[in-house]
Amino acid sequence: MAILFIPFATFILFYINQMTNMLCIQKEIPEDRQPKVFRTINILITILLISSYVEILFT
Repeated sequence: MAILFIPFATFILFYINQMTNMLCIQKEIPEDRQPKVFRTINILITILLISSYVEILFT
């Protein structure tokens, strides 16, 4: 299961980062606040992916 989930999770994280970058550009978020936005979104998505993996693993 991990063999399939890890590439999927990497793709999701990469795509979410692209969308976050487009959001920062569209909403004209200042350069000094962008790392905080990226960090927050990456942490939340990582928690979501880990919880999804655990749910799939134990069902």
